[in-house]
Amino acid sequence: MRLASTVASTLPALRRYARAVTGSQKAGDDFVAQVLEHLIATPGLLPDDQPVRIGLYREFLRLLNKANPDQQAGDPEASPADRRLGQLSPRPRQAYLLRALEDFSPEQTAFTLDTSVQNVTALTEQANREMIGQVATDVLIIEDEPMIALDLKAIMTGLGHRVIAIARTHREAVEAVNAGRVGLVLADIQLADGSSGIDAVNDILESIGVPVVFITAFPERLLTGERPEPTFLITKPFQPETIKAITSQALFFNLNAHPRD
Repeated sequence: MRLASTVASTLPALRRYARAVTGSQKAGDDFVAQVLEHLIATPGLLPDDQPVRIGLYREFLRLLNKANPDQQAGDPEASPADRRLGQLSPRPRQAYLLRALEDFSPEQTAFTLDTSVQNVTALTEQANREMIGQVATDVLIIEDEPMIALDLKAIMTGLGHRVIAIARTHREAVEAVNAGRVGLVLADIQLADGSSGIDAVNDILESIGVPVVFITAFPERLLTGERPEPTFLITKPFQPETIKAITSQALFFNLNAHPRD
C-alpha cells in the first residue's frame, strides 16, 4: 500500500518531466503508462537501494531510450521554452532536466541515466552549450568593480554573448539600454556613486522586457517581495560555472529572450 501511495504521489512530477523530455503530453503519458504496466507485471522492478521516485524515472528513461534512442521532442503548440528544449540533443536534455527541473543530485542523475557522475557533468555542460547556441544575445553588465566587471565580460563572451556596455551607475545603465538593444542584464545592487542597481533594473524593465540576473554580496536586500522579483540571484563571491548555468537558464526560459542580431 505504501508503494502505491508513493507511486501515485510521484506521477504528477513524472508526467511533467515526461512532457518536457518528449515535447508532448500525450507521448510522455504513453511512456508513463508503460512504466506503470511494467511495475504491475514485474514485482521487484524498482531497486531496493534507491527511493521509489528514482526507480520510476530510471524505468521511464530506459523505456524511452529503448523505443527511440534518437528521439527529438517537438510539439507545434508547445511554449517557446519547451520548443527550445526539444532542440537539445536527447541525452543532454534528459540529464539537464533531471538536474534543473527535478532537482536530482549528480549521483541520482547518474543512476537514473545508468551512467557516471562524470558523464552527467559532461551531458549537462553540453546542454548548456546548446542552450546558449540558441539564445546568444547582447548583454549589459551593471557593476562598479572593474575586476568583477571584466570577469563577467570574459565569461559572457566565452559563452558566445556580446557585452554591449559595462555600466557603473544607474544613469549609465539606463543610457546603455536607450542606446541599443539588450537581451540580458547582469546587475549588482550597490553601485559606484551610491545609486541602486535595483532602481536601475526597475527603470529598464519599464521600457523593455528582458531577463535579469542579480549578482550581489547583499542578497538580503533583494528579499523584499517588491519588483523586480529576484528570480535569478547569484551571491558574491561567485564561481564562473554558476554564472554560466544561471544566465543560460535565465535566457532559455524567458519568453522575451531574443538572439543577437
